Amino acid sequence: MKTPLLTALLLALLPVAGFAQAEGRGRGADAAPQIISPDIAADRHVTFRLRAPKATEVVLTGEFLTANQPLTKGADGVWSVTVGPVAPETYHYYFTVDGMRVLDPGNPQLKTGSTPGTIMNIVEVRGDQPFFYDGQAVPHGEIRTHWYHSKSLGGIRRVSVYVPPGYDKNSSTKYPVLYLLHGANLDETAWIRFGKANLILDNLIAAGKAKPYIVVMPLGYGVPAMQRLELGKNTEQFSRDLRGDLIPYIESQFRALTDREHRAIVGLSMGGGQALSIGLNHLELFSHVGGFSAASGTAETLPTNFASLIANPQASNNQLKLLWIGCGNNDSLFPRAKDFSAFLTKNKIKHIFRETEGEHTFMVWRRYLNEVAPQLFVDGPRQTAL
Repeated sequence: MKTPLLTALLLALLPVAGFAQAEGRGRGADAAPQIISPDIAADRHVTFRLRAPKATEVVLTGEFLTANQPLTKGADGVWSVTVGPVAPETYHYYFTVDGMRVLDPGNPQLKTGSTPGTIMNIVEVRGDQPFFYDGQAVPHGEIRTHWYHSKSLGGIRRVSVYVPPGYDKNSSTKYPVLYLLHGANLDETAWIRFGKANLILDNLIAAGKAKPYIVVMPLGYGVPAMQRLELGKNTEQFSRDLRGDLIPYIESQFRALTDREHRAIVGLSMGGGQALSIGLNHLELFSHVGGFSAASGTAETLPTNFASLIANPQASNNQLKLLWIGCGNNDSLFPRAKDFSAFLTKNKIKHIFRETEGEHTFMVWRRYLNEVAPQLFVDGPRQTAL
Protein backbone atom coordinates (compact mmCIF):
# COMPACT_ATOMS: atom_id res chain seq x y z
CA MET A 1 0.00 0.00 0.00
CA LYS A 2 1.49 3.35 -1.02
CA THR A 3 2.03 5.98 1.65
CA PRO A 4 0.53 9.48 1.02
CA LEU A 5 4.04 10.93 0.53
CA LEU A 6 4.99 8.25 -2.00
CA THR A 7 1.71 8.74 -3.86
CA ALA A 8 2.25 12.50 -3.98
CA LEU A 9 5.78 12.01 -5.24
CA LEU A 10 4.64 9.65 -7.99
CA LEU A 11 1.93 12.06 -9.08
CA ALA A 12 4.42 14.92 -9.21
CA LEU A 13 6.77 12.85 -11.33
CA LEU A 14 4.18 11.72 -13.89
CA PRO A 15 4.59 14.69 -16.27
CA VAL A 16 8.36 14.42 -16.00
CA ALA A 17 8.27 10.69 -16.67
CA GLY A 18 6.68 11.40 -20.01
CA PHE A 19 9.62 13.56 -21.08
CA ALA A 20 12.15 11.03 -19.76
CA GLN A 21 10.52 8.15 -21.60
CA ALA A 22 10.47 10.10 -24.85
CA GLU A 23 14.15 10.84 -24.39
CA GLY A 24 15.18 7.27 -23.63
CA ARG A 25 12.99 5.38 -26.11
CA GLY A 26 14.99 2.86 -28.16
CA ARG A 27 18.58 3.01 -26.96
CA GLY A 28 19.90 2.13 -30.39
CA ALA A 29 21.29 4.20 -33.21
CA ASP A 30 18.08 6.25 -33.41
CA ALA A 31 17.98 7.08 -29.70
CA ALA A 32 17.99 10.76 -28.84
CA PRO A 33 21.27 11.88 -27.27
CA GLN A 34 21.23 12.13 -23.48
CA ILE A 35 20.98 15.66 -22.16
CA ILE A 36 22.75 16.97 -19.06
CA SER A 37 20.79 19.11 -16.64
CA PRO A 38 21.84 20.90 -14.57
CA ASP A 39 25.20 21.45 -16.24
CA ILE A 40 27.49 23.39 -13.88
CA ALA A 41 30.51 25.12 -15.43
CA ALA A 42 33.75 25.96 -13.65
CA ASP A 43 32.80 29.66 -13.61
CA ARG A 44 29.53 28.73 -11.78
CA HIS A 45 27.27 29.41 -14.75
CA VAL A 46 24.58 26.74 -14.77
CA THR A 47 22.70 25.47 -17.82
CA PHE A 48 19.31 23.81 -17.42
CA ARG A 49 17.85 21.67 -20.20
CA LEU A 50 14.58 19.86 -20.82
CA ARG A 51 13.55 17.77 -23.82
CA ALA A 52 9.96 18.75 -24.54
CA PRO A 53 9.49 18.96 -28.35
CA LYS A 54 5.73 19.53 -28.20
CA ALA A 55 5.81 22.21 -25.49
CA THR A 56 5.13 25.85 -26.34
CA GLU A 57 6.62 27.41 -23.20
CA VAL A 58 9.11 26.27 -20.55
CA VAL A 59 10.03 28.42 -17.54
CA LEU A 60 12.65 27.90 -14.81
CA THR A 61 11.91 28.80 -11.18
CA GLY A 62 14.77 28.60 -8.67
CA GLU A 63 16.08 30.01 -5.41
CA PHE A 64 19.11 31.34 -7.29
CA LEU A 65 16.91 33.62 -9.44
CA THR A 66 15.34 37.00 -8.73
CA ALA A 67 12.73 36.31 -11.43
CA ASN A 68 11.57 33.26 -13.39
CA GLN A 69 13.64 32.58 -16.50
CA PRO A 70 12.15 31.38 -19.82
CA LEU A 71 13.98 28.61 -21.66
CA THR A 72 14.69 28.75 -25.40
CA LYS A 73 13.69 25.87 -27.66
CA GLY A 74 16.34 24.33 -29.92
CA ALA A 75 15.83 22.63 -33.26
CA ASP A 76 16.20 19.24 -31.53
CA GLY A 77 13.27 19.94 -29.20
CA VAL A 78 15.52 20.59 -26.21
CA TRP A 79 14.78 23.74 -24.22
CA SER A 80 17.68 25.41 -22.39
CA VAL A 81 18.74 28.45 -20.41
CA THR A 82 22.05 29.44 -18.79
CA VAL A 83 22.10 31.51 -15.60
CA GLY A 84 24.85 32.84 -13.41
CA PRO A 85 27.37 33.06 -12.14
CA VAL A 86 25.50 31.48 -9.24
CA ALA A 87 26.81 32.00 -5.71
CA PRO A 88 27.98 28.80 -4.01
CA GLU A 89 25.02 27.24 -2.19
CA THR A 90 22.49 24.42 -2.26
CA TYR A 91 19.33 25.49 -4.11
CA HIS A 92 15.88 24.18 -5.07
CA TYR A 93 14.28 24.62 -8.50
CA TYR A 94 11.64 23.29 -10.92
CA PHE A 95 10.27 23.81 -14.44
CA THR A 96 6.85 24.97 -15.58
CA VAL A 97 5.85 23.50 -18.95
CA ASP A 98 2.77 25.05 -20.58
CA GLY A 99 1.47 25.99 -17.15
CA MET A 100 2.20 22.61 -15.53
CA ARG A 101 4.84 22.38 -12.82
CA VAL A 102 7.28 19.51 -13.45
CA LEU A 103 10.62 18.26 -12.19
CA ASP A 104 13.90 18.07 -14.08
CA PRO A 105 14.13 14.46 -15.40
CA GLY A 106 17.90 14.85 -15.76
CA ASN A 107 18.39 15.40 -12.03
CA PRO A 108 17.60 12.67 -9.46
CA GLN A 109 18.32 14.96 -6.48
CA LEU A 110 14.96 15.91 -4.91
CA LYS A 111 13.64 17.95 -2.03
CA THR A 112 10.54 16.16 -0.80
CA GLY A 113 7.89 17.06 1.73
CA SER A 114 4.44 16.02 2.87
CA THR A 115 2.63 17.76 -0.02
CA PRO A 116 3.26 17.67 -3.80
CA GLY A 117 3.92 21.43 -3.90
CA THR A 118 7.07 21.01 -1.82
CA ILE A 119 8.75 18.57 -4.23
CA MET A 120 11.56 20.24 -6.17
CA ASN A 121 14.96 19.45 -7.64
CA ILE A 122 18.18 20.24 -5.79
CA VAL A 123 21.28 21.76 -7.38
CA GLU A 124 24.50 22.32 -5.46
CA VAL A 125 26.93 24.93 -6.76
CA ARG A 126 30.31 24.50 -5.14
CA GLY A 127 32.81 27.23 -4.29
CA ASP A 128 36.48 27.22 -3.39
CA GLN A 129 35.83 26.48 0.28
CA PRO A 130 33.72 23.80 2.00
CA PHE A 131 30.24 24.81 3.15
CA PHE A 132 29.76 25.12 6.88
CA TYR A 133 27.18 22.32 6.53
CA ASP A 134 29.47 19.94 4.62
CA GLY A 135 30.49 16.63 6.10
CA GLN A 136 34.11 17.09 7.14
CA ALA A 137 36.90 14.98 8.64
CA VAL A 138 35.75 15.52 12.23
CA PRO A 139 34.10 13.27 14.83
CA HIS A 140 30.44 12.76 13.95
CA GLY A 141 27.34 12.34 16.02
CA GLU A 142 24.56 9.90 15.19
CA ILE A 143 20.94 10.21 14.07
CA ARG A 144 18.63 7.79 15.85
CA THR A 145 15.00 7.12 15.02
CA HIS A 146 12.66 6.34 17.90
CA TRP A 147 8.95 5.55 18.14
CA TYR A 148 7.04 6.58 21.24
CA HIS A 149 3.46 6.33 22.42
CA SER A 150 1.67 9.65 22.75
CA LYS A 151 -1.06 9.39 25.37
CA SER A 152 -2.18 12.94 24.67
CA LEU A 153 -2.71 12.28 20.94
CA GLY A 154 -3.62 8.61 21.23
CA GLY A 155 -1.10 7.08 18.85
CA ILE A 156 2.46 6.08 17.99
CA ARG A 157 4.75 8.88 16.80
CA ARG A 158 8.24 9.01 15.33
CA VAL A 159 11.08 11.29 16.39
CA SER A 160 14.61 11.85 15.04
CA VAL A 161 17.31 12.38 17.67
CA TYR A 162 20.89 13.59 17.17
CA VAL A 163 23.39 12.50 19.81
CA PRO A 164 26.76 14.30 19.75
CA PRO A 165 30.14 12.68 19.02
CA GLY A 166 31.31 10.49 21.88
CA TYR A 167 27.83 10.01 23.33
CA ASP A 168 28.19 6.23 23.74
CA LYS A 169 31.79 6.43 25.01
CA ASN A 170 31.03 9.05 27.65
CA SER A 171 28.53 6.81 29.41
CA SER A 172 28.31 8.92 32.56
CA THR A 173 27.91 12.31 30.86
CA LYS A 174 24.50 13.97 30.71
CA TYR A 175 23.71 16.50 28.00
CA PRO A 176 21.51 19.56 27.44
CA VAL A 177 18.65 19.10 24.97
CA LEU A 178 17.53 21.24 22.03
CA TYR A 179 14.04 20.59 20.64
CA LEU A 180 14.37 21.61 16.98
CA LEU A 181 11.08 21.99 15.08
CA HIS A 182 10.38 21.82 11.34
CA GLY A 183 8.01 23.90 9.20
CA ALA A 184 4.69 23.18 7.52
CA ASN A 185 4.69 20.51 4.78
CA LEU A 186 7.88 19.00 6.21
CA ASP A 187 8.49 16.25 8.75
CA GLU A 188 10.83 15.14 11.53
CA THR A 189 13.62 14.33 9.05
CA ALA A 190 13.69 17.77 7.38
CA TRP A 191 16.32 19.36 9.63
CA ILE A 192 18.66 16.49 8.74
CA ARG A 193 17.90 16.10 5.02
CA PHE A 194 17.74 19.79 4.10
CA GLY A 195 18.92 21.69 7.17
CA LYS A 196 22.05 19.54 7.66
CA ALA A 197 21.67 20.11 11.39
CA ASN A 198 23.82 17.12 12.35
CA LEU A 199 26.73 18.21 10.13
CA ILE A 200 26.47 21.83 11.29
CA LEU A 201 26.70 20.70 14.91
CA ASP A 202 29.49 18.21 14.21
CA ASN A 203 31.58 20.99 12.67
CA LEU A 204 30.82 23.52 15.41
CA ILE A 205 31.60 21.04 18.18
CA ALA A 206 34.86 20.00 16.50
CA ALA A 207 35.88 23.66 16.20
CA GLY A 208 35.11 24.27 19.88
CA LYS A 209 32.38 26.77 18.97
CA ALA A 210 29.42 24.86 20.41
CA LYS A 211 28.90 22.59 23.38
CA PRO A 212 27.82 19.00 22.72
CA TYR A 213 24.10 18.52 23.25
CA ILE A 214 21.24 16.26 22.18
CA VAL A 215 18.93 17.53 19.43
CA VAL A 216 15.36 16.21 19.32
CA MET A 217 13.46 16.68 16.04
CA PRO A 218 9.82 15.65 16.46
CA LEU A 219 6.93 15.43 14.00
CA GLY A 220 5.34 18.85 14.34
CA TYR A 221 1.71 17.97 13.65
CA GLY A 222 -0.75 17.43 16.45
CA VAL A 223 -3.81 17.22 14.18
CA PRO A 224 -4.70 15.26 11.01
CA ALA A 225 -3.43 16.53 7.67
CA MET A 226 -6.71 18.17 6.64
CA GLN A 227 -6.68 20.33 9.78
CA ARG A 228 -3.07 21.51 9.62
CA LEU A 229 -4.03 24.95 8.32
CA GLU A 230 -5.60 25.54 11.72
CA LEU A 231 -2.20 26.45 13.12
CA GLY A 232 -3.53 27.49 16.53
CA LYS A 233 -5.22 24.14 17.08
CA ASN A 234 -2.21 22.27 15.72
CA THR A 235 0.17 24.10 18.07
CA GLU A 236 -2.11 23.44 21.04
CA GLN A 237 -2.24 19.70 20.32
CA PHE A 238 1.46 19.47 19.48
CA SER A 239 2.29 21.30 22.71
CA ARG A 240 0.35 18.72 24.72
CA ASP A 241 2.32 15.91 23.13
CA LEU A 242 5.68 17.68 23.49
CA ARG A 243 5.22 18.58 27.16
CA GLY A 244 3.29 15.55 28.31
CA ASP A 245 4.79 12.72 26.29
CA LEU A 246 7.89 13.54 24.25
CA ILE A 247 9.98 15.35 26.86
CA PRO A 248 9.41 12.59 29.47
CA TYR A 249 10.20 9.96 26.82
CA ILE A 250 13.47 11.64 25.79
CA GLU A 251 14.54 12.05 29.39
CA SER A 252 13.86 8.36 30.06
CA GLN A 253 15.69 7.07 26.97
CA PHE A 254 18.68 9.44 26.72
CA ARG A 255 21.19 10.84 29.19
CA ALA A 256 19.51 14.23 29.20
CA LEU A 257 19.83 16.97 31.77
CA THR A 258 16.28 17.52 33.01
CA ASP A 259 16.30 21.08 34.35
CA ARG A 260 14.96 24.06 32.38
CA GLU A 261 18.39 25.71 32.23
CA HIS A 262 19.53 22.89 29.96
CA ARG A 263 16.46 22.72 27.72
CA ALA A 264 15.95 24.81 24.54
CA ILE A 265 13.28 25.02 21.84
CA VAL A 266 13.90 26.47 18.36
CA GLY A 267 12.02 26.13 15.08
CA LEU A 268 11.53 27.41 11.54
CA SER A 269 8.35 28.82 9.98
CA MET A 270 5.42 26.86 11.49
CA GLY A 271 7.88 25.29 13.90
CA GLY A 272 9.23 28.75 14.72
CA GLY A 273 5.75 29.86 15.71
CA GLN A 274 5.39 26.71 17.79
CA ALA A 275 8.76 27.26 19.47
CA LEU A 276 7.89 30.84 20.40
CA SER A 277 4.38 29.99 21.56
CA ILE A 278 5.32 26.93 23.59
CA GLY A 279 8.68 28.16 24.84
CA LEU A 280 7.64 31.65 25.91
CA ASN A 281 4.43 30.43 27.56
CA HIS A 282 6.26 27.68 29.42
CA LEU A 283 9.37 29.26 30.85
CA GLU A 284 9.19 26.67 33.61
CA LEU A 285 10.37 24.23 30.93
CA PHE A 286 12.64 26.23 28.58
CA SER A 287 15.40 28.77 29.11
CA HIS A 288 16.44 29.18 25.45
CA VAL A 289 13.89 30.00 22.74
CA GLY A 290 14.35 30.77 19.04
CA GLY A 291 12.20 31.40 15.98
CA PHE A 292 13.47 31.37 12.38
CA SER A 293 11.07 33.04 9.90
CA ALA A 294 8.45 32.27 12.52
CA ALA A 295 4.69 32.30 12.02
CA SER A 296 4.29 34.23 15.27
CA GLY A 297 0.82 35.75 14.91
CA THR A 298 -0.34 39.27 14.12
CA ALA A 299 0.30 42.47 16.05
CA GLU A 300 -3.30 42.35 17.28
CA THR A 301 -3.04 38.83 18.69
CA LEU A 302 0.40 39.09 20.33
CA PRO A 303 -0.74 40.63 23.65
CA THR A 304 -3.16 37.74 24.16
CA ASN A 305 -0.90 35.00 22.84
CA PHE A 306 2.01 36.07 25.08
CA ALA A 307 0.15 37.49 28.05
CA SER A 308 2.09 35.40 30.58
CA LEU A 309 5.42 36.52 29.10
CA ILE A 310 4.71 40.26 29.41
CA ALA A 311 2.84 40.14 32.71
CA ASN A 312 6.15 40.40 34.58
CA PRO A 313 8.97 41.38 32.19
CA GLN A 314 11.67 41.30 34.85
CA ALA A 315 10.77 37.76 35.87
CA SER A 316 10.63 36.63 32.22
CA ASN A 317 14.02 38.21 31.50
CA ASN A 318 15.50 36.48 34.51
CA GLN A 319 14.29 33.13 33.23
CA LEU A 320 15.30 33.59 29.59
CA LYS A 321 18.95 32.90 28.85
CA LEU A 322 18.37 33.45 25.13
CA LEU A 323 15.48 34.68 23.00
CA TRP A 324 16.57 34.81 19.36
CA ILE A 325 14.42 35.83 16.38
CA GLY A 326 15.57 36.01 12.78
CA CYS A 327 13.95 36.51 9.39
CA GLY A 328 15.03 37.26 5.83
CA ASN A 329 13.91 40.68 4.61
CA ASN A 330 12.49 39.17 1.41
CA ASP A 331 10.40 36.67 3.37
CA SER A 332 6.63 37.20 3.37
CA LEU A 333 6.73 36.72 7.16
CA PHE A 334 9.28 39.49 7.68
CA PRO A 335 6.65 42.12 8.67
CA ARG A 336 5.37 39.77 11.37
CA ALA A 337 8.89 39.17 12.63
CA LYS A 338 9.44 42.93 12.91
CA ASP A 339 6.09 43.33 14.67
CA PHE A 340 7.00 40.62 17.14
CA SER A 341 10.38 42.21 17.89
CA ALA A 342 8.69 45.60 18.36
CA PHE A 343 6.14 43.97 20.67
CA LEU A 344 8.92 42.46 22.78
CA THR A 345 10.80 45.77 22.92
CA LYS A 346 7.67 47.68 23.91
CA ASN A 347 7.10 45.23 26.75
CA LYS A 348 10.77 45.28 27.83
CA ILE A 349 11.50 41.64 26.97
CA LYS A 350 15.18 41.22 26.14
CA HIS A 351 15.86 39.47 22.84
CA ILE A 352 18.02 39.37 19.74
CA PHE A 353 16.41 40.26 16.42
CA ARG A 354 18.37 39.41 13.26
CA GLU A 355 17.31 40.89 9.95
CA THR A 356 19.19 39.26 7.08
CA GLU A 357 18.90 38.96 3.35
CA GLY A 358 16.94 36.01 2.05
CA GLU A 359 13.53 34.47 1.59
CA HIS A 360 11.60 31.59 3.18
CA THR A 361 14.22 28.93 2.53
CA PHE A 362 16.66 26.50 4.09
CA MET A 363 19.50 28.65 2.79
CA VAL A 364 18.49 31.13 5.50
CA TRP A 365 17.62 28.60 8.19
CA ARG A 366 20.91 26.70 7.93
CA ARG A 367 22.77 29.97 8.51
CA TYR A 368 20.56 30.82 11.46
CA LEU A 369 21.19 27.43 13.08
CA ASN A 370 24.92 27.89 12.53
CA GLU A 371 24.68 31.25 14.32
CA VAL A 372 22.36 30.22 17.15
CA ALA A 373 23.79 26.79 18.00
CA PRO A 374 26.95 28.22 19.66
CA GLN A 375 24.78 30.50 21.82
CA LEU A 376 22.90 27.63 23.47
CA PHE A 377 23.84 26.47 26.95
CA VAL A 378 26.84 28.79 27.27
CA ASP A 379 28.23 29.84 30.62
CA GLY A 380 28.34 33.46 31.74
CA PRO A 381 26.08 36.40 30.85
CA ARG A 382 23.33 35.76 28.36
CA GLN A 383 23.67 37.29 24.92
CA THR A 384 20.46 39.28 24.68
CA ALA A 385 19.52 42.91 24.24
CA LEU A 386 16.40 45.05 24.05
